[in-house]
Amino acid sequence: MPKKGGKIADMAEEPRAQCKRPRVDAAGSPSVLSFESPASLFRSLISPIEEEEFFRDYWEQKPLLVQRNDVLVAAYYQSLFQLSHLKELCSQGLYYGRDVNVCRCVNGKKKVLNKEGRVNWMQLKKDFDQKKATIQFHQPQRFKEELWKIQEKLECYFGSLVGSNVYITPQGSQGLPPHYDDVEVFILQLEGEKHWRLYKPTVPLAREYNVEPEDRIGSPTHEFILKPGDLLYFPRGTIHQADTPQGISYSTHVTISTYQNNSWGDFLLDAIPGLVFDTAKEDVALRTSIPRQLLMQVNTADCTKKLSSLLRRLADSLENSRELRSSDMKKDFIRHRLPPCLGCDSDPLTPGGKLPKIDSKIRLQFRDHAVITVEPDQENAVSIRSPPCIPGVGSGRRETHMMGTEDDTASEDGLAQQTHGLRFPLSHLDALKQIWSSSTVNVKELNLTSDEEKENLALSLWTECLIEVL
Repeated sequence: MPKKGGKIADMAEEPRAQCKRPRVDAAGSPSVLSFESPASLFRSLISPIEEEEFFRDYWEQKPLLVQRNDVLVAAYYQSLFQLSHLKELCSQGLYYGRDVNVCRCVNGKKKVLNKEGRVNWMQLKKDFDQKKATIQFHQPQRFKEELWKIQEKLECYFGSLVGSNVYITPQGSQGLPPHYDDVEVFILQLEGEKHWRLYKPTVPLAREYNVEPEDRIGSPTHEFILKPGDLLYFPRGTIHQADTPQGISYSTHVTISTYQNNSWGDFLLDAIPGLVFDTAKEDVALRTSIPRQLLMQVNTADCTKKLSSLLRRLADSLENSRELRSSDMKKDFIRHRLPPCLGCDSDPLTPGGKLPKIDSKIRLQFRDHAVITVEPDQENAVSIRSPPCIPGVGSGRRETHMMGTEDDTASEDGLAQQTHGLRFPLSHLDALKQIWSSSTVNVKELNLTSDEEKENLALSLWTECLIEVL
């Protein structure tokens, strides 16, 4: 973990001095992050800020700048991605638009300088050197294992998809105009230095990306220089712009982002249809007809009282319900999250060890990736979703993570299995919760009516490598 005592800056402007970049072997830099658990990873990422303080004082509220001035942290950050890594990756087949954008901020507007087709390193470097263009590299976790490890743990921590982009900007240049995003942003400065200006949001906790003209945003609320090893966080909606100062050959930083379309509003839009469907089965009031010609009327004010009454009935139903049916948000997260990073040399997981019996003690594997869902489209069904790395019930692929593409080779049956995982009767819900919430559990103590059901459940989970027998 980073050393304690890193400076929590007041974000006053700093002098623009050239940064001395330590030489580092990208493969040999010791990690300063803790990968023991998702929580330990996040704590080490924001250190020395405490987790409780971060969510109390900063999350969705205001920016945080951590200036570490620690050569070990700087060296580790630099190992995550460098300009030289991009040269190597170009030989693997990168494409403009999909993998790389080339752009520059000109007169307050973004000018895209992309070529067609495959990225040629010599042409890319020419645009970088001569046109002072910023290189934006999309989703580097697809290629860099350390970023895969970081983002996989953060997806477990937040329960939300986590993407990233690398920005490489030459000296005296700016890639993007002032704008705000619809994501929570963590910036890790990797190489060189970057001059940042942040402004008061015009749309707090914005739901979409937008460019803001200079004459509207006013004066910066924060202005500072990011150096290697520094971390910057700011909430969605924070207006920002950044440039590489003169005298600094170039700047490289990675933007790690999360919580896109992950608000209470999004959740309500997603969950209410299923709640209405379930409640209408039991509540005749929701099955009565709307007034005649309601859909033809311009003024529907008379219906607001009735609608308010029905919404209250829905709220009462929700408070009394046993389970909230799984939403499309949950399915999307399950299907597209990163698989566990087990190492490039790891063999595919296969069942092994002892078969589970009624007297066995079992333990859930990949707890951070196992998700229990109550299916909205299947009567009396509950499923447990296995880690994406397991053959047969896998989903998210590292190669397409956050790229907006699906696996074209997947069959309809395969896609259905990705969505539902292992399906069981709803009567198995309490037993699955037992396994998920306990460090270990005896098969005979599972909350099911017969020993046969208990053994069959354990065997099904063991076959898919979701449990191990102790």
